[in-house]
Amino acid sequence: MLDAIQECKPRHSTRNMLLDKQHKLLRGDATKRGVLPKESVDLIVTSPPYNVGKSYSGDSSDDSIAYSDYLHFTAKWLANCLHWTRTTGRLCVNVSIDKNKNGKQPLAADITTLALQVGWKYHATILWNEGNISRRTAWGSWMSASAPHVIAPVEVVIVLYKDNWKRQRQGKSDITSDEFKNWVLGIWDFNGESSKRIGHEAPFPRELPKRCIKLFSFVGDTVLDPFCGSGTTMIEAIENKRTSYGIEIEEKYCQLTIQRIERECRVGFTI
Repeated sequence: MLDAIQECKPRHSTRNMLLDKQHKLLRGDATKRGVLPKESVDLIVTSPPYNVGKSYSGDSSDDSIAYSDYLHFTAKWLANCLHWTRTTGRLCVNVSIDKNKNGKQPLAADITTLALQVGWKYHATILWNEGNISRRTAWGSWMSASAPHVIAPVEVVIVLYKDNWKRQRQGKSDITSDEFKNWVLGIWDFNGESSKRIGHEAPFPRELPKRCIKLFSFVGDTVLDPFCGSGTTMIEAIENKRTSYGIEIEEKYCQLTIQRIERECRVGFTI
């Protein structure tokens, strides 16, 4: 099914890789529709580049393009995700509320608007308090209304769906009663992840995809992260008995994902 796709490979190997025949890490571009087959995914959990000037490795990861170009890029991958998702599928997009660097922009609002324009339907926006608020007491002009700078110390998870919100295909849920009661409240409170600890410039913590996967999918569903990064979504999909796909354009991060899966899930890639 995926013979035409270049899969990430372990160091010093030129052969394709699988993980337990249920999980695939593909080195590819999320703006290219042929990376995955049509309607092959149940849930997408991802955090795309924010276009804030992060220094990713490689020539293909410019995170400071013109905002109009960034929106064009965003519309392309959102449309591809819709194509890859089954009619009962869902999409969870983690982004910051605003883009502040090189001019303020309503990032989350623009991504939501683009998602609706390409065909996604809107369900909810979850606020994530990642505990990353600065200790500074003021931004902008001190004791003056001339130019105060407002900073929201939260990110969001935009929850979208393809067809009908209620899943028609039944499956087994593995979420507990307490998890469900806490997570359906639209404010999530847990710490972010250390980029130094993970080895990636912008990782999200495992708690974020874990909640999305258990709340919005059934056991055995297929979960995708089209911006796989350090592999966090794939790790939580594996740990929670889902099939997983990851798409990552940078070879460095493909290798990081393989290492993390082998270490944190205690399973290995096989040739």
